[in-house]
Amino acid sequence: MGSFSIWHWLVVLLVVLLLFGSGKISGLMGDLATGIKSFKKNMREDEDASMADGTHTPPAGNLPPPGTPGAPTTGTGNATTTANPSRPAA
Repeated sequence: MGSFSIWHWLVVLLVVLLLFGSGKISGLMGDLATGIKSFKKNMREDEDASMADGTHTPPAGNLPPPGTPGAPTTGTGNATTTANPSRPAA
């Protein structure tokens, strides 16, 4: 098993050229190149716009350490519950 020989790839290339023709393949490659250029241009514009905005938002997930004011609580810490004497415990 292993990789294909150079002769195999030449036969595949010949069959592809016969099926599609050289004009269609060059047109597809031109369309692909245009798409890549457009993608790079839009990525560059998005990066420039975010840098020009000047607003910096910290990444999500930054929480203060436990015990500091403003730290979120989970509700399972020091909370005490009172049982309802009129209801039996389940």
